[in-house]
Amino acid sequence: MKLLKLVSITLVFIFSLFGLLSGASAQPLPDKTIQYIIPFPAAGESDSVARYQAELSAKKYKQPMMVINRAGAGGALVWSALNTYPADGTNVVGVNIPHIILQPLQEGIQFKTDDINAIYYYHFTPDALMVSADSPYKTYQEFVAAAKANPGKMTLAGSALYSANHMAVERLNKLAGVSITYVPFKGTGDLVTSLIGMHVDGAMGYLPLSIQQKGKVRTLAIATEKRNPALPDVPTFKELGLNWVDGAYRGVAVPKATPLILQQKLSDYFGVLNSDPETKKKLEDAGFVIVDIPLAKISAFMKEKTPQAMDDAKNAGMIK
Repeated sequence: MKLLKLVSITLVFIFSLFGLLSGASAQPLPDKTIQYIIPFPAAGESDSVARYQAELSAKKYKQPMMVINRAGAGGALVWSALNTYPADGTNVVGVNIPHIILQPLQEGIQFKTDDINAIYYYHFTPDALMVSADSPYKTYQEFVAAAKANPGKMTLAGSALYSANHMAVERLNKLAGVSITYVPFKGTGDLVTSLIGMHVDGAMGYLPLSIQQKGKVRTLAIATEKRNPALPDVPTFKELGLNWVDGAYRGVAVPKATPLILQQKLSDYFGVLNSDPETKKKLEDAGFVIVDIPLAKISAFMKEKTPQAMDDAKNAGMIK
């Protein structure tokens, strides 16, 4: 009995040690703090998820990570500076698709899509058409009917120019045969007050915002394959006759000069954070769709997403 008890204690110790070593081995920079730069204001989807990740990183894996917001030019302020940051793994930058594909089409933007060295994409947020809970528009059909009756006069808020929100408004204009004016804000967190207060007719945001502001906003349609359990009464665009499943993808990038072995370590680490069961459930319940696109798959992923983004830009008259 004593021998069995000793063996049992030894095994527990070994497994506990293995767990500690496994957690420690996940740390890409155990003796340094990772600066996680989000190019949007606080309280938006990019910021919220980065803070989930940073908290998990510090508590579970003992890898210090600090979220820093540097908003400006719809993300372009930071993306233009990405390759000037130290290439030692201590700086990772939040990146969004289609933003990094479309923004360089604008005059004066100081970066090209090829300048963005993404290493991991971790989630997708479906488009969502919403209005204030006090809005007279109760359904998608009522909103579209009003837009057709008032061409060019109705407005939809969104995050940044040449963004997923911007493209979604242009797509709505084309598919529904309407002419709605897009009103860009610095980020999702900045447009909420205007949406709820009806300073705009509505917003083309993302599903997490619809769920977060449930009760204060009325969601008219979402760009998912199926209805979301948190909003069971909200139809999908596909149900409404529009071939539309889309939104924004989010991930992280590092300076191009970062050694490849360190890029791989950081990519693997964000994969570990993304697969954490508790965080995964929290994000999925909040309307985020988890994806797992590591460094090795980034090139193929960009080849898949770029033509679609460019088609949206053509439809919007941004390019010929």
